[in-house]
Amino acid sequence: MSTKDKLHGTIKRYTEGLRVYFALSLLLFSSLLTAQEERNPAYVLEGSLFYGSIIRHNPDISHLITAHPEGLILAWNRKRYGEEEWESLYNYPDTGFTFIYQDMNNPTLGEHFGAYAHYNFYFLKRQVQLRIGQGIAYNTNPYDRQNNFRNTAYGSHLLSSTLLMARYHRENLWKSLGLSVGLSFIHYSNANFKAPNASTNTVAFQVGLTYTLDEMSEREFIPQAIQTDKPKHSWTWNFVLRTGQNEGDVVGSGQYGFVTPSIYIDKRLGQKSALQGGVDVFFSGFLRELIRFRSTSFPEEAIAADTDWKRAGVFVGHELRLNQMSVITQLGYYVYYPYDFEGRVYNRIGLQRYFGDHWFGALTLKAHAAAAEAVEFGIGYRL
Repeated sequence: MSTKDKLHGTIKRYTEGLRVYFALSLLLFSSLLTAQEERNPAYVLEGSLFYGSIIRHNPDISHLITAHPEGLILAWNRKRYGEEEWESLYNYPDTGFTFIYQDMNNPTLGEHFGAYAHYNFYFLKRQVQLRIGQGIAYNTNPYDRQNNFRNTAYGSHLLSSTLLMARYHRENLWKSLGLSVGLSFIHYSNANFKAPNASTNTVAFQVGLTYTLDEMSEREFIPQAIQTDKPKHSWTWNFVLRTGQNEGDVVGSGQYGFVTPSIYIDKRLGQKSALQGGVDVFFSGFLRELIRFRSTSFPEEAIAADTDWKRAGVFVGHELRLNQMSVITQLGYYVYYPYDFEGRVYNRIGLQRYFGDHWFGALTLKAHAAAAEAVEFGIGYRL
């Protein structure tokens, strides 16, 4: 393929990404502008190009690191000025959506189209921006036993994806136009929803422009209100039921459902955070199948076919509150552990969304260090 043909192909793919982005932006504007009309919100659009490298975090992907990935990042941001208390607590972050097109420049790995919800946090007089985003990506060429057996990174088209950005960011340098320059980190994994799942991590340099939609409007940040009442630092019980579907590390072993009931108590430390401590019980179908497979296929390991596949653990954690959303991190240890799978220590990270004073939904990733076990969908009740 000639350089001209490659250029035309790249432009075509970027154009397709722009069409999707602006179609989604139109829908978002029509709904969010109507809902927030009284507050006169401010919006910023941005576009960036990036070029980077795949990190060799796992020897199973060594044969796939053959070129430098590149792509396009588009984003829609809503500025926050302190109308809600949480905004001033976190130095007036932005909220928004990001679209990423990434060409891995390796036909085995294919391409990615990702959509993310994000927060932008500001530092150093708002000239340094940190973006944290979580979303879903579509991979064009996952593992296939017949046609793409070398792709040990992705076992499915749909992947969970995490986005981190650290960059110099200045808006309205010339009229409505601004500039952003920095580094991006993009992670793709299906969290063992379907094997294989070695995953990839991309670190890239990116440069782009921003466009402020309401350049002429002057807005000032609303100072944080003085708290006259101290927040209640009470102990509170929480009950969560998590579920989902995943597969063991043996390709083709099948996907099985799991259920994880949990109970924990938390203590508020202030307006932002709380400490947690509790108990998990794991009923994982994939582990039952893995025990059966290894007991019959590897007799030298002397694994009994009736070995219990259930596990139980205790954990400690932290919750960081951002309005009705929160980020949870937990570290656990299996106290009941009849079958050795990835070690006794496990960890969990994810998001929770509160609906009123008692109910909440959760989306979390359970892993053993960097080895993901499952994406968990949960519903919980807070006393």
